[in-house]
Amino acid sequence: MPYHKIPNWTPEQGLEVLTFGLGGETFALEAGIVREILDVMPLTQVPGADEMAAAVINFRGRIVPHADLRVSFGMDRHSTTADSRIIVIELELDGNPTLIGLAADRVNEVTVLNAGDAEEPPVIGIRWPREHIRCLVRREGDVVVLPDLPHLFARLTGKSAEPVTLH
Repeated sequence: MPYHKIPNWTPEQGLEVLTFGLGGETFALEAGIVREILDVMPLTQVPGADEMAAAVINFRGRIVPHADLRVSFGMDRHSTTADSRIIVIELELDGNPTLIGLAADRVNEVTVLNAGDAEEPPVIGIRWPREHIRCLVRREGDVVVLPDLPHLFARLTGKSAEPVTLH
């Protein structure tokens, strides 16, 4: 079962997540790593930066990288709308807790996903690299994608990354 890739998610427990829309798909982040949801704000482009994290934002006086998962998942970028948001998360990158602002087309809700509804991504029939996905979860006739953020951001730092959870 794919839930073994996510700390504190067992067959007996649900996983509290924040669901959000990106490129017409529904994604989810572990609620414990979400620090804040922001309205869209001005981005400062960083010359020479990786396309996935090519800008920074000013978040409460701190310079925070702004990442767009659409780049990693090969999705078309959309212009911002009234529903667009920035989800500020905290991951441990290179041994340091790091804030990152993730682009979202819309934020849906905080909900609980059941481990019994989770599956590994299929070997064929999926348009994204399997290693970008921790698991897929069936929910209310839809499929929710849990991205493998440690994998995606380790690529940018060249090191391992881990979610930072509050207990």
